[in-house]
Amino acid sequence: MSPSTHPIHVVLYQPEIAGNTGNAGRTCTALGAKLWLVRPFGFRIEERHLRRAGMDYWQHLDWEAVDEWAEIENRLAGRRFWFFTKRARRLYTDAEFRPGEVLVFGGESNGLPSRLTERREDACLRIPMASEARSLNLSVSVAVAAYEAIRQFDKR
Repeated sequence: MSPSTHPIHVVLYQPEIAGNTGNAGRTCTALGAKLWLVRPFGFRIEERHLRRAGMDYWQHLDWEAVDEWAEIENRLAGRRFWFFTKRARRLYTDAEFRPGEVLVFGGESNGLPSRLTERREDACLRIPMASEARSLNLSVSVAVAAYEAIRQFDKR
């Protein structure tokens, strides 16, 4: 599929846990979204590793791995990017999502680096949670945000 045929694009920046990536891929498959992975990963993307992480359905997923962030910016140029970070002031439910937009999530340990978010405050979103919670699981965050985006513009 070309980038324009996907309702949304989900980017995982340096994901560390194969199972979380697998679950995010399952969500993307269910929504018809494209999954982008920015290296390095904390796991190996090989057939047997994918099966072990429960990602053996990936033949149905449109996904791509890239070596650096600049490739994402170049390949998805002209689209609006949303950056999910617990440091954002704006709630994800306050954003108005449109088809073809890009939802960006950081790796499990460190989230998104400030170099990606510091000049894009208006495009940074957070999912609310109690102060006792350090963070949400990456795959849960992807599902919450992706389904909200689709809900806003797709009345299936």
